[in-house]
Amino acid sequence: MFDHVTVRVGDRNAAERLYGAALASLGITQTGRDDEFVQWGDFSIAGAKPGKPATHRLHVGFVAPSRAHVDQFHADGLAAGGVDDGAPGPRPQYRDDYYGGFLRDRDDNSVEAVVHGALRADGHVDHLWVRVADLAAARRFYDTVAPFARIELAAELPGRIRYSRADGGGGGSLSLVADGPPTEGVHLAFPAPDRATVDAFHAAAVAAGYRDDGAPGPRPRYAPGYYGGFVLDPDGNSVELVHYGAA
Repeated sequence: MFDHVTVRVGDRNAAERLYGAALASLGITQTGRDDEFVQWGDFSIAGAKPGKPATHRLHVGFVAPSRAHVDQFHADGLAAGGVDDGAPGPRPQYRDDYYGGFLRDRDDNSVEAVVHGALRADGHVDHLWVRVADLAAARRFYDTVAPFARIELAAELPGRIRYSRADGGGGGSLSLVADGPPTEGVHLAFPAPDRATVDAFHAAAVAAGYRDDGAPGPRPRYAPGYYGGFVLDPDGNSVELVHYGAA
């Protein structure tokens, strides 16, 4: 579903303590650290800077191996400076077997560990809820990029729509939610099968009137063979398609 998700934080040291402790309780280990990013597989944090504000009002759900892991995530996150945003327990409004625990970070983002029978199987980030100012406008954007990101509309609910993988496999979801001020400052990237798809994604989004956030091209500072293109959604969040390797 997602190649990676990056949140910007106001206090990198505090955020690293919180996310490091909470994710370690799920068996998610740190995979990279440099002057800009701290990375745990498909999730990373970076300090806010001019032109790249801190991420606010995002909800991110992480894959948990068991209910006991959810409980430990919540306890370890509280000990590392997180704020309780919902004690571990069943949430049958989402699924009969849904069990989640929720924290809130210093930048007002909701962070969850979740276990149920249809978790994402190929990554740590199971789902995102992105709040939007205009649900119809946000849907037009994500409908534009969906064929290139290989996602499709999976559900349309009052005040919320959900996208999932177009091939139906692997789990994971992206929900757009009309509920209060919009999410800001998040970066989400989808995998592309080749460089031509990255180029086509960027061209289609710009032709539809969406703002360029970085023309398609190599970004070797991120990884060998990294080729990405970036656009902004209607709320100013950065959306990327990325391919690794030759065309």
